[in-house]
Amino acid sequence: MKIIARTSFLLVLAVALGTWCASQQATPGPAEHANTDQALKSFAAFQPIDAHVHVFKTDPAFQAMLERLHLKLLNILVVDDTLPYRKELKPQVDDALALVRTSHGHMALCTTFDPYRFNDASFTAESIKQIDQNFAAGAVAVKIWKNLGMEIKTPDGKFVMPDDPKLEPIYQDIAKHGKTMLAHNAEPDVAWGPPDPSDPSWSYYQENPQWFLFNKPGFPSKQTILEARDHVLAANPKLRVVGVHLGSMEKDLDNIARHLDRYPNFAVDMAARMEYLMIAPTDKVRAFLIKYQDRVLYGTDLDLLATADVAEALKDWEATYARDWRFLATDESFESEGRKIQGLKLPEAVLHKIFRDNARHWVPGL
Repeated sequence: MKIIARTSFLLVLAVALGTWCASQQATPGPAEHANTDQALKSFAAFQPIDAHVHVFKTDPAFQAMLERLHLKLLNILVVDDTLPYRKELKPQVDDALALVRTSHGHMALCTTFDPYRFNDASFTAESIKQIDQNFAAGAVAVKIWKNLGMEIKTPDGKFVMPDDPKLEPIYQDIAKHGKTMLAHNAEPDVAWGPPDPSDPSWSYYQENPQWFLFNKPGFPSKQTILEARDHVLAANPKLRVVGVHLGSMEKDLDNIARHLDRYPNFAVDMAARMEYLMIAPTDKVRAFLIKYQDRVLYGTDLDLLATADVAEALKDWEATYARDWRFLATDESFESEGRKIQGLKLPEAVLHKIFRDNARHWVPGL
């Protein structure tokens, strides 16, 4: 009862804190707009690649933003039975390929396979067949997602781990085609609890409580899932793997560094984890990004849902790009989500790699 009461209290506190923070945010003034505009112009000059987005529609205004920012996107598919618009794979593939064709070179496709068919006898063969068809149609990468390790089970009730033998031929096929695998394995630490309203990912679990595992018995530990991911890296040295979301090691740059040192076929992206870098010690983050400047890809995890208000979505996209540019490229001090952020002012050569060159190297075809 004490745990339940404490959890309820923290949930109420999180909502209250969020309301208070929103009330404290002043309407951006002319100087702030000028800073954003300048940041976007500098960002666009690098012809950037956002290597992690989820786009479900197009629109003339969205296309105009891509062209204005000289921006290319890697559009990533996921099969997820907890969200209706992600439950079926084929419609997603068809729509995504149509988006690629109409984007005038501003979008590429990262496909996936349907892990919910894992227990079918034909799962491995059918997955490879479908992936190869997507490659033939232009897909440049394949995504594996957190439901492998956190949701899908075998008939005897065991969680399917990323290193399950039935998945190995799929990994080998991706490598054989010279394509890249994007791996979302596990989640931020806060997913395993306890509740922490100060954590940058906490709001996600308020909106998606199915992935919040605190006080839910029987689930694998985060370490168990990541060790299975590491087995895949070791067993497939010719397979390029990008561990999205900082490889789910978002609070431990030293651990990321150890993985990058140990597995030359491994890189990470920053998608939806930039806030963790922003609140970490500035000197340590800067030193890490300079040392591993060839191994980190820029990504955001921004989405454009079929039901989205495009004008509002574009404000979010542009604000995110401006914020990330100011953090990585300048020495400005600014406010973001109620926190004071100090810019890293990375060397220009490093910025070119993070914002563009690394994506093209690790995901050929971008």
